[in-house]
Amino acid sequence: MKKVENDLLLRVLNGEPAERTPIWLMRQAGRYLPEYQVVRARHDFLTMCREPELSSEVTIQPVDIVGVDAAIIFSDILVLPEAMGLNLVVEEGRGGPRFTNPVRKKSDLSSVHDADCENDLKYVGDAIRLTVSRLNGRVPLIGFCGSPWTLLAYMVEGKGGEFAHARAMLYDDPSTAHELLQMLTSSAISYLKMQHEAGADVVQIFDSWAGVLSPSLYEEFSLRYIKQIVDSLRGEVPVIVYAKAANHSLKSIRDLGASAVGVDWTIGIDEAAGKIDSVLQGNLDPAVLFAGDEAIRSAAGRVLSLAPKGRHIFNLGHGVLAGTPVESVKVLVDFVKQWNAFEQKR
Repeated sequence: MKKVENDLLLRVLNGEPAERTPIWLMRQAGRYLPEYQVVRARHDFLTMCREPELSSEVTIQPVDIVGVDAAIIFSDILVLPEAMGLNLVVEEGRGGPRFTNPVRKKSDLSSVHDADCENDLKYVGDAIRLTVSRLNGRVPLIGFCGSPWTLLAYMVEGKGGEFAHARAMLYDDPSTAHELLQMLTSSAISYLKMQHEAGADVVQIFDSWAGVLSPSLYEEFSLRYIKQIVDSLRGEVPVIVYAKAANHSLKSIRDLGASAVGVDWTIGIDEAAGKIDSVLQGNLDPAVLFAGDEAIRSAAGRVLSLAPKGRHIFNLGHGVLAGTPVESVKVLVDFVKQWNAFEQKR
């Protein structure tokens, strides 16, 4: 195992003592950073994902600029369905990424196949290896993928939204949904293992659209597949599961056995801790970063004071929003880093 100078995140995930709460932010490499915008002005989004040099550059930017305790590889959850046979396009001003050949019925599965991660997603592994080399052990690197349900939602709908077609499939054609979910699960396991072998110290599963399902549908069509992934990676690499707006199922998410559970801002971190005895990640409202410095410190202090001691990773409840002031992110990161010393002076 490679030596990591700032190993706070790894220690907390492994249940080891840490002198302070580690902090990293979802979407910490992105549109709010002027340095990112410079790169983005020269290259389209998918090129940035597919070119290891560019992916590595923007992955490391927030480590250098705002001082977070971990890097997360710059990519997109939808590159996995692309590697499984769907045509992914990202067009400026068209409302985000979309698939031109969505999976709407069983016969559409003939165009979908298990991902060949070592070849079709080699650029992600290359980006991870390059980033690990450039970080030179300063902080851990996080890899990631979307949950099978969240990826199915995009694959069936063809784009983001309310996912009416995807949700309808669960009622009208559950066998096709389960067949596709199992393919996605197998591909996700291979993909995350590849990322770990390339050098990722931690992996996170983003169940970004957990909240559009009822509790019973969530159990059947999401959690059972996330559990397969967690079980397959157990003992190899720490796994964080982040399920947005799934507070109704926190105890079931706890039972997945992941190293940590990420929660959004719609539940108190103390209430979540009462349902989850593993490490918690979260859960500041990203909108707080548009408020003044004192409001940021106050809100972050509340999260820190209510979070379970020794088993908390500070993060937002979702990703950094576009237009967030960089100085506000720095205020947050600095405050979290200084929290233990601040508490000792009180």
